Amino acid sequence: MHPNFFVSNTAEKKRYQTHNNDVNDPHYQQFVNPIVSNILKCFNTKHHGLDFGSGTGPVITKLLRDANYNVTTYDPFFDNNIHALKTNYNFIACCEVIEHFHNPNKEFKLLKSLLKPKGKLFCMTEVYHKGINFENWYYKNDETHVFFYQKDTFEWIQKNMHFSKVSVQNRLIIFES
Repeated sequence: MHPNFFVSNTAEKKRYQTHNNDVNDPHYQQFVNPIVSNILKCFNTKHHGLDFGSGTGPVITKLLRDANYNVTTYDPFFDNNIHALKTNYNFIACCEVIEHFHNPNKEFKLLKSLLKPKGKLFCMTEVYHKGINFENWYYKNDETHVFFYQKDTFEWIQKNMHFSKVSVQNRLIIFES
């Protein structure tokens, strides 16, 4: 989306406050399960993670903390913990966030800089592909969704941000440092 069409920060925050992010909602927990299950598989409780864009209900954080994982939260609207952006992490969860990036180049550079060697960045978003009729695509109708990704976009990010690997598994994208 062209920056002239971005909604104001106030309108953006108000939109996010309409999300039903109840950390105890089993449907919401199931929705984030691709990220949580991959973190549980790839890392252990000695590793430190970041829930970047954790929102009003940090369900990924809750589920990982319930399993005794050390997770820090950061959200520019609801948990603007700038200290979280001054350390490094073994893993970063970024669920339904990257489509909101006003400056993806800057944001991915930040995320890459926060990862320790052999760290992983787990993102979830709808991935655009040629089979989608953009005019009818529901995902574009959210006025806070300002950037859409294709598989080629993730490969470009991997190459240009110097991630060692990227894998795209439906809505789950995993970058490795």
